[in-house]
Parts: sequence; C-alpha cells; structure tokens
Amino acid sequence: MKNDNQTMDRQIPVSEQRKRKIRKAAIGVAVAIAVLGIGAWLGSQMIPTLDRKALIISEVDRGTIDVSVSATGRIVPAFEEIIVSPISSKILEVYAHSGDSVDVGTPLLRLDLQSAETDYSKALDEREIRRQQTAQLKANVETQLSDRRMQIEVKEMELSQLEAQLRNELYLDSLGSGTRDRVRQAETTLRTAQLQLQQLRQQYQNEQRVRQADLRMQQLQNGIFEKGLDEKRRTLDDAKIRSPRRATLTYINSEVGSTIGAGQKIAVVSDLSHFKAECEISDSYSERVRVGGQVILRIGKERLPGIINTVTPLSQSGAITFTVVPDDMSHPRLRSGLKTEVFVITSIKDDVLRIRNGSFYSGPGDYTLFIIKDNLLQPRPVRLGDCNYDYIEVVSGLEPGEQVVVSDMTKYKGKEKLKVNGD
Repeated sequence: MKNDNQTMDRQIPVSEQRKRKIRKAAIGVAVAIAVLGIGAWLGSQMIPTLDRKALIISEVDRGTIDVSVSATGRIVPAFEEIIVSPISSKILEVYAHSGDSVDVGTPLLRLDLQSAETDYSKALDEREIRRQQTAQLKANVETQLSDRRMQIEVKEMELSQLEAQLRNELYLDSLGSGTRDRVRQAETTLRTAQLQLQQLRQQYQNEQRVRQADLRMQQLQNGIFEKGLDEKRRTLDDAKIRSPRRATLTYINSEVGSTIGAGQKIAVVSDLSHFKAECEISDSYSERVRVGGQVILRIGKERLPGIINTVTPLSQSGAITFTVVPDDMSHPRLRSGLKTEVFVITSIKDDVLRIRNGSFYSGPGDYTLFIIKDNLLQPRPVRLGDCNYDYIEVVSGLEPGEQVVVSDMTKYKGKEKLKVNGD
C-alpha cells in the first residue's frame, strides 16, 4: 500500500503536462470551430427564401413620366334620359319592357288622361271667349274714338263759321255799319269755340291712349293665357309617354293601375353603345382637375385615353366628382356599371430615374425597398417622387440598372437579408 501511494503521489513531468494542455486546447478550438460552423450553417438555413417568380421585379431606368393622380370611376351610358310623369295619373297600359330597344316616338306606356283632356278642352273654350272679348273691346274703342273724331270735325266746322262771322263784323265795323260790341261778341264766341275744339282734341288724345292701354292689357292677358294653354297642350302630349330617341329601355314602371304623381320617374332610356365615366377624387387634388384635362382609364390591362368633360366644384364627403369622355366611346371593353381606375395627368417629366409602379406606393416620400444582388435581397432607403399608371419617379437611393422588388414586402419589414430562388 505504501508503494502504491508513493507511485500515485509521484510528480508528472513538465513536458507531459504541456502536452496535455496542448491537447485540451486543440480539442477546445476544434469544438469551438465546429460550434461556429454549425451556427453559421443554421443561421444560413434560417434566412427566409423567396421564389423569384412570386416577386414583381423592376429594373431602374431613365425615361419620361406623365405625372398623374389616381381617382376611381364607374362606366355609365354617355346618354341617359329619365322620363317623368308630367301629371298625376295612373298607368293604364304598358307597351315595352326593360331591355327593349326603342326608336324615337316608340310608345312606352299609356296614362289616364281623361282629367287632363277635360281641363284642356275647358281652356280652349275660355280662349274663344277671350278672343270674342278682345274683338268686342276693339269695336268699342273704335266706336268711342270715332265719336270723338266726329265731335272734333263738327267743332272745326263751327269754328270756321265763327271765323267768317268775325270777318263780317270787322268789315261792317270798318264801313261804319257795325259796332265794336258786336265785334267783341264775335271775337269772344270764336275764342270760346277754339278752346272747346282744343279741349275736344285733348280729350281724344287722352281717350286714345287709355283705350290703347286697355287693349294692350287685354292682349297681354291673352298672351299669358295662350302660353298656359300651350303648356297644357305640351303636358298632354308628354303624358302620351313615348321614347324621346333611339336607345335601350333600361327601366319602366310596369305596374298597371298604379297611381303616379307629377314628376315621378316612370322610365329610363339609355344609349348603351356609347359610354362615359363618372369619377371621384379627393378634394385635395381639386386644383389639378380641369375641364379638358387628359385622363387614362385603366380597365384590366386595357388603357383608354379620355378627356375631362365636366367637373362638380362642390366637395362632398371630402371628394369632388367629374366626368370623363373616352376618345373611343364605343370601345368593346366599356360596359355600364363597370368600375375603372382613373389617372388624371397633371404634368410631364422627361429624363428621370424611374421604376415600375407597384402596390406598395402610396405617394411621394421615403420608402424601404429590397434590391436584388447575387440572389440576395437587401433593404435600402429610397426617396420616391411623382408617379403615373406605369412608373414611379426615383428621387434618390437607386442607380440605373439596379433591380428592385416592387411587390408588397410589408411582411418582411425589418429583415436584413432575404434569399431568392429561381432564375
């Protein structure tokens, strides 16, 4: 036992201890390298990998951008007329149905016109009474004025006779056969007759003006009545509901026997061969929307140029409305009720850096986009400017020839690196 303990207590040589330390260090280094290698491999395996075919990739290039602002639109018939009932009545018969093609004057439905026709007949009788009253008034005026003219002529003849008497008295007085009293009497009588004639003439003029005014008033009242009568006749004609033009009947009240009020819609005719777009845009862009401005309507992959036709200046719920007339109003892609993207062109920029427009873009400002290089996607801060329906202006952060993902990459926000598979 003593010898065994002495053997165990014997000191290990320094060279042997050094070899053991070197072996342990080598083993530790090898383990560390292995751990690091495994960690690196696991890290590489944890980088998300995307399929290139699932991405929309744009190459940065230089070109022209027709700067535009986006709006929404709906395709509607270029012409649509709402037919309303001109009178309160009820529907007796319906001659056409929704979807029918109708021509100018095609009967659509029949209303009960008995009351309206009775009113019109009474108005015709009243017009005849007014005509007789006017004729009677003219006859009375002519008779009264004729009497006045006759009185004036009589007074003129009397005045001529008095003038002759005055000349005789003056002659006799010059011969000494007459007297000054008789001369003065003749002068007074003549002067009185002159004043009476003047009065008659003034009365004639006054009465002529009054009678003419009465006649004009009667004629004016008759004219007003005639206009009302014409309106009744037009209303009666309009109540015979017919198509105002060649079009498609898109709505008709077909409830026979139902009562309708004056001004109530009873039919709609539309031109379904020509279309326009009713559009809406945020009122913050109101200064950029002008009549005559150029617009692009995008329906699927089809782009249809057009012109702004009308603009409603009043804002409702933060938006203004306007209508667009396509250059080709009968394009086969145009359908009533179809929704469309609308791009209002506001200016043109030449020789600018640009990328394809993508769903990520929400207006000028700073973005983080993923750049493709060596099958890796790396985020980069980029400043973008104006856009149109195809391209976005690159203000800074990208160079010509670089490839950029323009798909929506929101779910990869914060990732420092992504892998791309595929060609």
